[in-house]
Amino acid sequence: QVHLVEAGGGLVQAGGSLRLSCAASGDIVSTGAMGWFRQAPGKEREIVAAITWSGRTTYYADSVKGRFTISRDNAKNTVYLQMNSLKPEDTAVYYCAAARTNLVLTTTDAYVYWGQGTQVTVSS
Repeated sequence: QVHLVEAGGGLVQAGGSLRLSCAASGDIVSTGAMGWFRQAPGKEREIVAAITWSGRTTYYADSVKGRFTISRDNAKNTVYLQMNSLKPEDTAVYYCAAARTNLVLTTTDAYVYWGQGTQVTVSS
């Protein structure tokens, strides 16, 4: 079992920045790629970014390319999402997820473990 805990959400003005973190504990050796997803009210959960175990391969949704950066520190069992130039449409609950495979996958069913989510609200 893997336990994921997100932190770093909050309220920020448009154009501002936030850095989310996701700390993993438990049977971490069974995991590979990590991902960040988000879900806005009334919408489906969608992929934001993903990263392989080594960090050499990443994926970004078109809506966040050039603004968000995913990274990981395996020594700290932590994945980060640096979010810059935030827009009101980035408002959502952000979830960290871990897959058992080391492929950068973009669908929710590819991820086995999920955090509880952290709210990000961007005001205009």
